This record gives sequence, structure tokens and C-alpha cells, in this order.
Amino acid sequence: MKSGKFPSKYKAMWIIALFDLPVKSKKDRREYTRFRFALKSLGFVMLQFSVYARYDVSPEAATALREKVKRLIPPKGEVRLLSVTDRQFARMEIIEGKRPRKTEEAPEQLMLF
Repeated sequence: MKSGKFPSKYKAMWIIALFDLPVKSKKDRREYTRFRFALKSLGFVMLQFSVYARYDVSPEAATALREKVKRLIPPKGEVRLLSVTDRQFARMEIIEGKRPRKTEEAPEQLMLF
């Protein structure tokens, strides 16, 4: 049953931020921490160390979010932003040890900023 309340799994997007930032100096660690907290404040959740993801209802909203993240990137290190549809994200395989695990679900309630 298709409902107008839920976005299409082909249009809803997950933005995945993958980052490798230096932590050699005190300033580097501060920048790393600032970036992680900024991602969390934008609604990203940690999937793995230095891999965060956030669900968005449309490609347009995902594009706006990517621009916000780009403005937060520290001067050193590398950040990659990957966009995948909700349908693609749901097909991800997660294996803990030898046991498969389900992927994260799209949030029940969308966050509005």
C-alpha cells in the first residue's frame, strides 16, 4: 500500500560522510572533534568510526545538506560525501564477526531544521 506520508525509497537519500582527519596535534584533535559534533548536530549518526550517515527525504534536501557539510570540513584531512537512495542503503550488507546484521532504518519522524 503506497501512502503519501512516506517518501519513495528511490527518491529518499542517505548522505554518508567518510572522513580521515589528522589527530597528531592538539589543534588537529580539536578540529576532528568539532567536525564530528557538527555532523551530529546536523542529524548524522555514526555507522562506524569516521563514517556517519543521515537520511533525507529528497535529492534536493540531500544536496543542500552536502553544501552545509562542505562548509564545515577542516583545512587538513580528507572527507568524502556519498549519496545513495534509501533502497540502495537498505541493500547494504553488514557483518559483525560472522553474523549478518540488518541495516539502520530510516527515521520514523523526519528532523526539521
